[in-house]
Amino acid sequence: MHKVFLGLGSNMSNPLKQLKDAIFSINNIEKTSVQKKSNVYESLPVGYLNQPNFFNQVISIETDLLPKELLQHFQEIEKKQKRIKKIFNGPRTIDIDILLFDDLCINEKELVIPHPRMLDRPFVMIPLLEIEPSIKIPKINNLKEFLGKLDIKTINIIND
Repeated sequence: MHKVFLGLGSNMSNPLKQLKDAIFSINNIEKTSVQKKSNVYESLPVGYLNQPNFFNQVISIETDLLPKELLQHFQEIEKKQKRIKKIFNGPRTIDIDILLFDDLCINEKELVIPHPRMLDRPFVMIPLLEIEPSIKIPKINNLKEFLGKLDIKTINIIND
């Protein structure tokens, strides 16, 4: 079984429900089970600012599937939840990102693991560390150095 960490985000069409629906769908993927879920965090948008705040969550899963097989399932879930990609970093019903897959490093056009911007995003790193405090990220020797640069004032925990 592979250990995988996923970042989930939504800011449209009842974001909390979108996150729950995505987790339910992920848990129903063949040979895949959700292991841990972080709290939900509200964060300011990144890049394109003229949009509602995002609700973000990190989950860990175990799976027998390979990274590209998982990616296909996640794209199907995004499509089922009516994600439309019109604006880069724009509003979305659901976004499912593979953050880490075991200790693999993949750098291909359609898939980069570890996720290339995860270390810069408090809405990813805070929930990731919440569910896996001793996380090891491939090619990163000093995680504390990156964490010290995060602006954690841009996120708030949501109690739902």
